[in-house]
Amino acid sequence: MGRFAPTNLDLDGKVILITGGTGSFGRRFIETVLTRCQPRKLIVYSRDELKQSEMQIDLAERFGPEKLSAMRFFLGDVRDRERLTLALRGVDVVIHAAALKQVPAAEYNPSECIHTNVLGAENVVWACLTNRVKQVVALSTDKACNPVNLYGATKLASDKTFVAANNLSGDIGTRFSVVRYGNVVGSRGSVAPLFQRLIARGATELPITDIRMTRFWITLNEGVDFVLSSLGVMHGGEIFVPKIPSMKMTDLAAAMAPGLPIKVVGIRPGEKLHEMMIGVDDARTTVDLGDRYAIEPAFVEYRRDPLAGGKLDEGFSYASDTNTDWLSGEGLLAVLNEGGPQRRRRAAD
Repeated sequence: MGRFAPTNLDLDGKVILITGGTGSFGRRFIETVLTRCQPRKLIVYSRDELKQSEMQIDLAERFGPEKLSAMRFFLGDVRDRERLTLALRGVDVVIHAAALKQVPAAEYNPSECIHTNVLGAENVVWACLTNRVKQVVALSTDKACNPVNLYGATKLASDKTFVAANNLSGDIGTRFSVVRYGNVVGSRGSVAPLFQRLIARGATELPITDIRMTRFWITLNEGVDFVLSSLGVMHGGEIFVPKIPSMKMTDLAAAMAPGLPIKVVGIRPGEKLHEMMIGVDDARTTVDLGDRYAIEPAFVEYRRDPLAGGKLDEGFSYASDTNTDWLSGEGLLAVLNEGGPQRRRRAAD
């Protein structure tokens, strides 16, 4: 376990459901919970039957029949409120990871993105309240902060939906929180696997959208630990933001293919030069919890104690280009090749 290892969490005997459970995060989350905990049921809710079948075979080979007795696989879409409501009967904890995440695809197919990311979030809230689920954590993205693309805008709307849902729970008592983090190392659609494929095919140059571009980076294991640890400290209504390193895209390209030229191809529609996870306006209600920040809810009409944490300086923002924690290209390669984060710190440029 790494820097976000949960210390105040007990999932033994609980019924847990994860939407989008066959994705990169979902698979690692399931593996982690099966390794560390003894849940009564662990439910995968997703719409791809092939991925579910492959996941069952893989988990059976790795964990054996005794551990797999807790697993349940539900075919369904977060767009389908009735199916979601049925799947959530008797569930204690929900992790909402289902989303359409590709920025260019969202720009080209806006209605599909809205139906899954916004209306799907509303359906999750509705189904959780109907079934008196105790805790809900929704996964978000750095693109939801000051969004310039549709994907980020839909995730901002989703974040607002989950935060506000606490005001609807009344005597039901369901608590909703959000986790927001940056690019996941090695996940589908990430630039690192793209570079790996191009290099393997004998590429003579690597495409870079802009030589100034920076991004936040987190490993898949750290992402899972961050969600689990946030589940253990949430009071309801927070948006948790991890303290993670930034990296320049040119550093990654140079480390993965030393001496190979880069080709500047231009920023794609809806893409930023630098990502931000906490804006100046959000910082007014944000507290520093040591290994993470928590954006506290602006409107609280339910019983809730604020998190104990330090206040931020006036004008604070948390962006990938002004971050003080940096990941070298070599450090990211170490994560990809060995699974162990190796970072170096330097002053922000």
